[in-house]
Order: sequence, then structure tokens, then C-alpha cells
Amino acid sequence: MARTVWDSSVGKKAVMAVSGIVMLLYLVVHMIGNLKIFFGPGEFNHYAHWLRTLGEPFMHYEWTLWLIRVALVAAVVAHAVSAYQLSGRDLRARPSKYVHKKARASYATRTMRWGGVILGLFIVWHLLDLTTGTVHTGGFQEGHPYQNVVDTFSTWYGNVVYIVSMLALGLHVRHGFFSAAQTLGAGSRTRNRTLRAVADVLALLLTAGFVAVPVGVMTGVVS
Repeated sequence: MARTVWDSSVGKKAVMAVSGIVMLLYLVVHMIGNLKIFFGPGEFNHYAHWLRTLGEPFMHYEWTLWLIRVALVAAVVAHAVSAYQLSGRDLRARPSKYVHKKARASYATRTMRWGGVILGLFIVWHLLDLTTGTVHTGGFQEGHPYQNVVDTFSTWYGNVVYIVSMLALGLHVRHGFFSAAQTLGAGSRTRNRTLRAVADVLALLLTAGFVAVPVGVMTGVVS
């Protein structure tokens, strides 16, 4: 039955919706955690250490964090594979363009696919920068996330990559949240206006919350 659901377009859309909501919940928590940087290095570094001790003593050091990482990777892969396969089906079903163009869609809708590609590349860069330190500038310091964040946003390209990606994230969330609600049956003629408003607010808050960190470093509020 699972294979039958996965092979159907409806099933793939449902997988996209559920995995998207999982990632959205993570993003909200992650953004709130990021804002702790405005309370100083002690507060931010303590929060990063707490993430690694989450669940102790029942869970071993970093076990809970790794479980979260595995769940997120699974959600990202499921989301990306579903989107790719649905896009392929759409192109095969319509190999040539319509003679008459459809009504103009929103900017977020028209850039949904490219936004997903940008976010996928950003995730790789972000992990190599602040998790492994592979591409980090300024000397990666294990156990000192505050200083690592300041180092990253002290470079012009670090700010450009991050801010552009967060703008793409805002557009992706704005369209994706509403689409997920429709897929999962939450939409209706009376609820759609509320769902669109919630999508707009979520996209705005997430974009502003994430962008606030590099802006804080650039303006010297975080140093």
C-alpha cells in the first residue's frame, strides 16, 4: 500500500506536504535559537551546548541531536525527491508550452523550483561552514558557535549567500505552507483567506528572524 501511495501523484504531494511541515517546525525552533545570539556569547554558546546534552541522562551525549539531524535529512530527501519526480511528470504531461498563457501566478509560485534548488545548495554550504568548518573563514573554533557565526557574517559573501537564501526561504514558505494545507485537506472557501494570512506571517517572521543575525553582525550589535 505504501508503494502504491508513493507511486501516485497525490501520494507524492502528501509526502511533500508532511515533510515540508516537519521542516517548517524545525525552522521556527531554529530561528528562535538563533536569536539568542543577541544575548551575548555566554547565552548563545550555552544554548549550543544544551542541544548536545538534550535528553541526558537517558540519552547519551549528542544522541538526541543526531536523531533530529537524521529526521531532518529524511524530510529534506523526501521533499526534494517528491518535488523532482512531480516536476518530471508535469513536464512529460505537457512537453510543449500552452499556446495561450495561463493567468500570471505569484512570484513565489513561479520561482518555487529555483527557490528549492537555492535552498538545497545553501543547506550544503551552511553545514560545511558552521557545522564541519570545512569552508569556514577566520578559523573554525569547535565549541565556540558565537565566534563562528560572527566570523561568517564578517565577510561580504557570507552575508550575501545567507540573506539571498533567506529571501528564497521566505518565498518558499509563503507558497509551500498554503499548498501543503490544500494538499492535506485543510483548505476551504472560508479558510483560504486565513491560511494565506498565516503563510504570509510565517514567511515574514522567518525571513526577518534569520536575516536579523547577519544584520546584527554587520551593524556591530553582535560582535
